[in-house]
Amino acid sequence: MANYFPLFDGLKLKNPLQTMSDDAKVKEAQHIWEHESLGGIAENNNPLPRPVVGLLVLTFLTAMAWTFPLFGQRPTAAIYVDYITLMHSAPIQAILNDTSLTSMQADEKAMTSIEKALAQFPSKYEFQRIQHPVTMDDLRIMEDAVVELQNQPGIDLEEYSIIGSHVSMANFVGNWKADGTRTRKQPWWDKGYMTSVVWFLSFCVIIVITVKRLPPITWKPDHSIAH
Repeated sequence: MANYFPLFDGLKLKNPLQTMSDDAKVKEAQHIWEHESLGGIAENNNPLPRPVVGLLVLTFLTAMAWTFPLFGQRPTAAIYVDYITLMHSAPIQAILNDTSLTSMQADEKAMTSIEKALAQFPSKYEFQRIQHPVTMDDLRIMEDAVVELQNQPGIDLEEYSIIGSHVSMANFVGNWKADGTRTRKQPWWDKGYMTSVVWFLSFCVIIVITVKRLPPITWKPDHSIAH
């Protein structure tokens, strides 16, 4: 393992806040530190600077802010099938064709009626509908693509994402299906904030291991040996 992952060579977790290297690695690092000129640069063995710690916190906050629009599951075509069905119902068409209303007023009134109708029946997409609201124009744009997919046998609309004005096959790769293909549904763990936290913690763990592979900060190198 050491040949492939040198970061873990001689790793010791007995006292990780002091050092994560075994005695042999500590002595090797001390010898290199004191006997090589390091390009004429004399470096002391000090704790991680506070600005660097602050930079880590800033990185985390930036990742959270940047990931905010990605929070939650991505909208799939399956969420809006009932919208499109109701859009062509007689009551909704009556609203859309009401000449006493402007086109904008008719669209807003029709969408309100659709949402009220959907709220009367339980659905597994209820929370996703709240997360990803649409307008009547959005429904008109996606309608043809969604209806076309519905007419194809064996199509799972949960495997198709709504990306702007496009309905596209999701780029996720999940478990194998009986027909030998892979599922294309977004995993339960693939949410914006969770992804940011995982990557941030992984980054911090790697940084801590890298820093703590050095000798303990109580040891001070003698720069006179190589300089």
